[in-house]
Amino acid sequence: MKSSKIQQTNWEGTSLQILYILRTIAMYVYMFGYMLLFYGTLRRAEKAAAAGDRETVRQIVNYHIPRWCRGLLRVAGVKMTVEGVENIPASGPVVFVGNHRSYFDIPIMLVALDHPHGILAKEELANIPLLSRWMNLLGCVYVKREDVRGSLQALKDASDVVKNGESFTIFPEGTRYKGVEGGAGEFKAGAFRIAIKTGAPVVPVAISGARALYEDHGCIVRPGSVRVTILPAIRTAGMKKEEQTQLPQAVRQNILAAMSRLGQTIL
Repeated sequence: MKSSKIQQTNWEGTSLQILYILRTIAMYVYMFGYMLLFYGTLRRAEKAAAAGDRETVRQIVNYHIPRWCRGLLRVAGVKMTVEGVENIPASGPVVFVGNHRSYFDIPIMLVALDHPHGILAKEELANIPLLSRWMNLLGCVYVKREDVRGSLQALKDASDVVKNGESFTIFPEGTRYKGVEGGAGEFKAGAFRIAIKTGAPVVPVAISGARALYEDHGCIVRPGSVRVTILPAIRTAGMKKEEQTQLPQAVRQNILAAMSRLGQTIL
């Protein structure tokens, strides 16, 4: 009797794992299938960009990227709750600053905010066919983390995006944090130069639960819930030098406090 129960438990566990693997495959099929299906739209947007027609590019990007990301999250079985959208300033560019736990953080941010914004992304993403072309239209900037000169140029390019009136998203940890849920790595000061240099407000964004969707299970997708909390904006225009120095830690503490309110563990 005991042996049969163990066998049943093992079978149920194996069946679930197979379902998770199939869900993961379905997610990747959807991810690239959508881009292939709307390849003509991508080409139209690229032609508009080459002609300087920013409004057409904006319309296409603002429609298709959130739609694509929502579908991706739906296929992955992600239930997302967003709080604090009213904290996004109604006018002018801002720099969104989020904690980084998972590859899912990017589609989560692209759906959760008022509309999709360019992201400071790792250089490897520039080599992914189709995806990189949509990212270019979005206004993403690529950074090679071990290249100091290249990193400085990436920060300058991102600052130029904000100077041109477009909001931007950064994950100042520079890589995915692999510690206990509810914690965060060091927020590097360099990324905050984008906001300080342009005088754009910083809008902290706390993401909870994303790592449990993918990385915690050997990069096999598991359905789950994610909570996104958009915190009040922090003005950077006219900041004193001491305040600028304290800004990365202040934003990190705000994000940790938001995750703590959701019952997470703080490191």
